[in-house]
Parts: sequence; structure tokens; C-alpha cells
Amino acid sequence: MHESENQTRQERAVLVGVDLGVRPRSPRPGIGGARLAALQSREATAGSEAASLEEPEAPSAPRPVDAPGLDAEESMAEFRELVTSAGGEVAAELMQRRARPDPATLIGQGKVEEIAGVAASTDADLVLFDHDLSPTQLRNLEAALPCRVLDRTQLILDIFARHARTREGQLQVELAQLEYMLPRLTGRGKAMSQLGGGIGTRGPGETQLETDRRKIQRRIDQLKKDLEAVRRVRRQQRQRREAVPVPTVALVGYTNAGKSTLFNRLTGAAVLQSSRMFATLDPKLRAIELPSRRKVLLSDTVGFIRNLPHTLVTSFRATLEEVEQAEVLLHVRDAASHYGEEQKAQVEKVLGELDALRKPRIEVLNKLDLLTPEDRQARISQGALLVSARTGEGVEALLVAIDEALQSDPLLDAEMRIPQSEGSVLAMIDAGMIVHERAYEGNLVHLTVTGPASLVGRLREWRVRGA
Repeated sequence: MHESENQTRQERAVLVGVDLGVRPRSPRPGIGGARLAALQSREATAGSEAASLEEPEAPSAPRPVDAPGLDAEESMAEFRELVTSAGGEVAAELMQRRARPDPATLIGQGKVEEIAGVAASTDADLVLFDHDLSPTQLRNLEAALPCRVLDRTQLILDIFARHARTREGQLQVELAQLEYMLPRLTGRGKAMSQLGGGIGTRGPGETQLETDRRKIQRRIDQLKKDLEAVRRVRRQQRQRREAVPVPTVALVGYTNAGKSTLFNRLTGAAVLQSSRMFATLDPKLRAIELPSRRKVLLSDTVGFIRNLPHTLVTSFRATLEEVEQAEVLLHVRDAASHYGEEQKAQVEKVLGELDALRKPRIEVLNKLDLLTPEDRQARISQGALLVSARTGEGVEALLVAIDEALQSDPLLDAEMRIPQSEGSVLAMIDAGMIVHERAYEGNLVHLTVTGPASLVGRLREWRVRGA
């Protein structure tokens, strides 16, 4: 194969789902009861022996992949989308159900041997686990399998690295990568020293990560300083915006809920919209006009996902500050998703980490065009705000809802008398207020208007007293 063909070839991945906290299901086809018992015994023995040979690690509570409301099959379907977003090709899928994780390999020695055989027979380039692996588990699996091994967090970090376009986004991804890699350096020389173009190899560009912890720590410290400088610039920009009060409305939601499509529909922008997960990484701000003629800034933010790596939430605080500072949040949900409640819970979990749960939130069920008439009617009867960012249906009602939710610059009714010679004042009213009545009395224009309190206050010298 030519080198150019090798660079463009999709990497083949074996996907491994892990369903913890359940009793093992029926024996695997073709394995007799005696052999199955022997395998299970060997798994338990190998796990305890391997764990005793490894250096002690800080205990960590197992985090099951399948959070309440999302079963193993749905979890695997979401994981498959993540792999596609990373540019990979699914070569095979396996599921391991265990009552508890194996401390040495997470999945047990018998399953490791099965995965090794599948990876070899499918010519796989890597094995991806839909679960976080401890440093010990990662080392043991790499030693036992014929290809690279990555866990869920590494896959998400890789997707973020693909989509970071701005300097800020690249800094944040690099910081998250390094903080995740630091405790996992020992024994990973093969994987860490290569800086190729495959999934999980978009490292931050340092050499010999596995032997130079001090160098990595220095880089982490520098990245934190650089990001603090970014935050200072953002604060300065926000202070300048606050000098002329314009409320900010932030779009939040699960990845691939259609936030960027809705952002484009509301603002007329041309932000990348894609069915792939985490297509939007760098925040976007655009001004929009509401039915009341008020101007607000709309912010498009990175999507959230189940078990979003904590290193990413920490590293992306500079980006997520737009969520923290917004007056109103638009929680965009996929109306056609089969596990919308689970996605909602995950978004609210991240919002809780950002202390943003108390903010006014408008729940927007997007992708109305994908619903059947029966499903559409059921959601309408529940009082949900339904929109289709693709067709524009329901967008006007959404703008009205945003108008009603804004409290920082409330709407006021007023009567004004303004000389016709004050053309700039009249233009300001036409641009920023709703004019209900307009009458001419000699050289005066008598107006009945509704407008934001800030603008009415600026024009108070023209207000009719007692009106």
C-alpha cells in the first residue's frame, strides 16, 4: 500500500462494551458448562494474581458505563457514533457483562483472549473500551493484545483534538490530554513515543512522555498560565460588553442535539453543523434581535456527553464561562432520541458542576421534523417547546420565549413626545423599540412604545410625565 493510501485509510477498531453490576447472562455459544466454569475460575485467579503483582493504586469507585436509563446496547450505539466521529471504522463489537470489574484487566483474562483473537482475525488497528481504564488495566491490556488500546476518555480527547481550531481550544485540549496521560506513562513507550495520524495519537507534541514527567508537568503549568491569560482577555471583553448591557443567551445540550444548526437558524451564521459528535468545540457569539426589538448575544457551546471526562470540564472552564455568565440557557434536546431523559440528566449534571442550574432554562425539543404526528402531539400536550432548526418551524415561538425569560433589562411601556428635528432619537426608537402608535402634533411626534428599560431610561427626557 502506498504511503498516501495508508494515511487516508480508516483505522479499524474493535469496540468493547462493559456492563458492570449485572449477573452474567447465559453461557457464550459453543462453550460448555465445564469449560465456562474453568474460564471463570481462571479469570478470577488471573485477576487476583495480576493485581497482586502490580504496584498499589489509589482506590477508585467503579464508574459503570451504563448510567440509569441507558442500557448496554444503547451505550454501545453511542460509543459507535464516537468512533465514527474520530474517523474510525468498526471492525467488530464485543460486550462483557460482569458483576464487578476485574482489577487487572477490567474484563477478565478469558475475555482478553477472546478480544485478542478477534483483533487478530479482523486486522484491527486498535481496541476501544467504552469505559475508563486504570493505568494498571491499560498496561496489562496493551501487553496482552496485538494492537493499541484506548479507553473512552482517550477517544473523546482525540475527537476534541480533531475539532479544536482556535488557539484557546488547542490549549485546552492539550492540557486535558497531558493531565490524563501523566499517571499513565509507565510502560507505554510504544504508544506515547509515536505521533502518528491515527485515533489516540494526536498527542500534544512532546517527545518521550513516558520518561520525562518533569517536562510534562512544566508544560501543564505553562498551559494553565496561558489559559489564565485567555480568561483575562475574556473577562475584559465581557466587561466591555457589560458597559453597554446586552444579555447573553447560551445554547447548551447533549452532543449532536442540533445546537449549531439552531444557532445558524437564529443568527444567519454559517457555523459548522454536522451529525458527528463534538463538531462544535470553540464557542461562537452572535447578536440576534428578539420580537421586542431587544438585542441579545447568542452563544454556541461545546456539547456535553455521558461521563464527560472531568479533565475536559476543568480544562474547558474558560470556554464554559459563557454558560456561567449567560442570563438564560437554552437547553437543546433531541426530540427524536430514544434516551432523551438520560441525556437531559447528563447535561444537568455538568451544569451543576458549573453552578448554572439556578439560571433560567428554556427546554427546546429540536428535530421536530423527525417526529411522527402522534409523537409530535404527545410532546405538545406536555407543554414542550418544539422546534425544527432544519426547517425553521417553531423558531418564532422560541424567540418569544427568550424575550419573556429575560429579566435583566425588562420591557417597559412608555409615551414620548419628540421634536421631529431629533432624527437620531427617532431612529433609535425605531431600531430598538416596538412602536404601537405614532401621531403628529405640530413639530412633535407623539409615540406609544414598548422597549427595554435601559433604552427607555436613556430617553427619559422625552417621556410624557405621568404616562
